[in-house]
Amino acid sequence: MVLITCDLHIHSSASADGKCPVAEVIAKAKERGLDAISITDHDTTEGAKQALAIKNPGILIIPGIEVSTKQGHVLVLGTTEMFEPGKDALETIREAKAQGCLTIIPHPYHRWRHAVGLHSPKALREADAIEVFNSRYYLGLANIRAAKFAKKYHIPMTAGSDAHTCQFVGYGINIIDAEERTVPSILEAIRNGKLESRCKKTPIRTYTSQSFHNVVRKARRQTSRLKPRRMR
Repeated sequence: MVLITCDLHIHSSASADGKCPVAEVIAKAKERGLDAISITDHDTTEGAKQALAIKNPGILIIPGIEVSTKQGHVLVLGTTEMFEPGKDALETIREAKAQGCLTIIPHPYHRWRHAVGLHSPKALREADAIEVFNSRYYLGLANIRAAKFAKKYHIPMTAGSDAHTCQFVGYGINIIDAEERTVPSILEAIRNGKLESRCKKTPIRTYTSQSFHNVVRKARRQTSRLKPRRMR
């Protein structure tokens, strides 16, 4: 048995709203003393592939993706395959599990943050694990609610920094009791609930600023689509 310290929910610059290149994410994780990290960019595995391509990174890479389903976000770990966004959350979970991947519902009750738990309790029950510690929270009430649900249905509980900048890598910590220091062993340990999790709060000003910029970016994109094209 080996104890592995891991952050299971990190974004790189491969995400539209991520800030740090993969190499910087890995460097910060090593600086923070992590044994493993999961790169889970929004609807792309490009960041995970980049991380796996680095020779001797000095840290175990768990490839993954954060899929935008109809009801909210679903983390799929242990894959470099793409999952079609916009599908029903339950369908995505079952598809991922059929491929041997691990599914985690992140921030399931964080309102305005693509929360599956607010729209599909059935999908929440069917996932392999529930993220009950997300470092990007205001009061922590959504995390508490997630933990209550996970305990009620005996679902393994995880933590994630949900870091979009290197500064916050490692703010979500999981101490995983795995058979071996390998990705399959880590994922199996999580499925069996062999982990302890905790997180440190990301400063509110950080993600409120990011949220504002995301809204502005989406508004500009939508406005550009509505602009009439000039006649040639």
